[in-house]
Amino acid sequence: MKLALRTALLCATVSALAACATAPTLAPAAPAEVAPPAEPAAAPAPEKSAHDRLFELFKASDEASLKRNPINAIFRGDLRYADRLGDNITDEYYAAEKAAGEADLAALHAIPRDQLNETDQLAYDTFEYATKDTLRSYDPAILNLTKVRPINHFFGIHTFYPTFASGKGGAPFNTLEDYENNLKRHKDFVVYIDRAIGRFKEGEQAGVVDTKLTVRNMVEQLDTQLKQKPEDSPYFGPVKQFPAAIGAADRERLTKEYRTAISDEIYPVLTRLRDFLKNEYLGHAREGVGLMYMKGGDALYRYQVQSTTTLPMTPDEIHNLGLSEVARITKGFEKVRQEVGFKGNLAQFFDYIRTDKKFQPKSRESYTQAFYDVQKKVEPKLPELFSTMPKAGLVITPYPPFREKFEAGGSYEPGTPDGKRPGTFYFNAYDLPSRNLTEDTTLFLHEGEPGHHFQISIAQENEALPSFMRFGGNTAYVEGWALYAETLGYGMGLYTDPYQRFGTLNDEMLRAMRLVVDTGIHAKGWTRDQAIKYMLDHSGMSRTDATAEVERYIAIPSQATAYKIGALTIQRLRAKAEAELGPKFDIREFHAEVLNTGALPLQILEQKIDRWIAAKKGS
Repeated sequence: MKLALRTALLCATVSALAACATAPTLAPAAPAEVAPPAEPAAAPAPEKSAHDRLFELFKASDEASLKRNPINAIFRGDLRYADRLGDNITDEYYAAEKAAGEADLAALHAIPRDQLNETDQLAYDTFEYATKDTLRSYDPAILNLTKVRPINHFFGIHTFYPTFASGKGGAPFNTLEDYENNLKRHKDFVVYIDRAIGRFKEGEQAGVVDTKLTVRNMVEQLDTQLKQKPEDSPYFGPVKQFPAAIGAADRERLTKEYRTAISDEIYPVLTRLRDFLKNEYLGHAREGVGLMYMKGGDALYRYQVQSTTTLPMTPDEIHNLGLSEVARITKGFEKVRQEVGFKGNLAQFFDYIRTDKKFQPKSRESYTQAFYDVQKKVEPKLPELFSTMPKAGLVITPYPPFREKFEAGGSYEPGTPDGKRPGTFYFNAYDLPSRNLTEDTTLFLHEGEPGHHFQISIAQENEALPSFMRFGGNTAYVEGWALYAETLGYGMGLYTDPYQRFGTLNDEMLRAMRLVVDTGIHAKGWTRDQAIKYMLDHSGMSRTDATAEVERYIAIPSQATAYKIGALTIQRLRAKAEAELGPKFDIREFHAEVLNTGALPLQILEQKIDRWIAAKKGS
């Protein structure tokens, strides 16, 4: 998911007060009077420094954004707006976000950048980049193509909200007020879904529609939810785990109100969405799965790949980079095949890895334990690579069954900045025979430690950073770091087993193939089946995984291109630092430089590392 900064304006004015002395008025024939001493002129207020103005802007912008986007506040542990879900689907919301971005940019440009120190200039540049990128997304030429497709099977509130509201997601359930707020958010959820139906209808009228494949997947997701009894649904989860602070009378009342909300509000609106998608929208949806088959899709995809990668790359450049990476990684597969003495060709070796039961998890419980076993191996080695460790712990758990079929192999949900709520590494246990134990090490390094859990936690726990750098970011950096983190397993000695090395090569190949397949689908007219075949021909992925991956790229174009491009950038910067610094190179310092200022656009990250190298060389 793209992380965007939506910010608001701080206007700080300093007025200098001038005092005027007037002569006293004298009455005729009256004795002269001595005028009282004049009041001293008020001293002008000291002019605020560029640094202070910059950080006041950051603070005010973030505060205004949290009011407009209450879910972001809840994930941070800020519950001031926890009775609202937000309305980020309305024209009024889009207009407010656009106005806030324009005002932020104007306020930023009024601050003299040359009066800032190097660290503040980095923050200035990052804020400027992110704000401009966000504003591009509100250009009518782009917004009119995205707002009418408000949800899909991979990225939508219909799958996010059940977990969020379940008592096991981002929303807290510690007090009576938490439970009451959740009921209020339920009402916002109903409004949101009805508005989403309205947006889809606008798209039908404009001829901008989603794919039949995506629509069918959403219908299946909604069917799966609606088949559950209200008492078995995620929405009922909080009343199954009341905290001791809630008394018996409130428990009885809330249980009734939660059941009623599910039966009379949530399930009916999900039914309306399902029936609309199935009975009306599907007939208008497009057959071609790529954006090139959608009205305005070519221009949208070009914008999306540049926004996602934070680099001025074209779909053709990305496609060709992917082809070269696929060829390079294929040579690594061949070395593993020869090392283990497999007699068949590479395609047969892939089938062996896919089908041999020794590589398949035996149960959800044993699969969970496999990841905890990897954690025990990894954690003692981390101090050799990192000078800062997250305060937040890490929970490892499979996706809830209602959502696992259409999820990726794994994902990460951040904890709170104070470390009280741990981060969560979700892994996919759907169709267990299709999962592969050769990949448990590399998946843990990516989603957990030192991947997403380290990068996101270290940033948000750093209170010296402005909030937009603690909590914002971009896909190329975030996913690039996580893929780079997988490569650290070599230095940790985690890939000495050739099958675990196959697993990390297989995951690296996945990211390389994404460059080929995502651009193939959206810019070159590839079909779903063509893309799945390409992935099966060039890796040891299961068909289940390859299918879910391809359908993910269809749903969220360009997102998958960020991983490899981000990782290649970080690897290149590390190699550059090692070559130029020689014995002065310290891996702990390099990782601190990459991580300690949050998720930077790749060009800004490179400028930062270049400055660090120059400073180290001169020391």
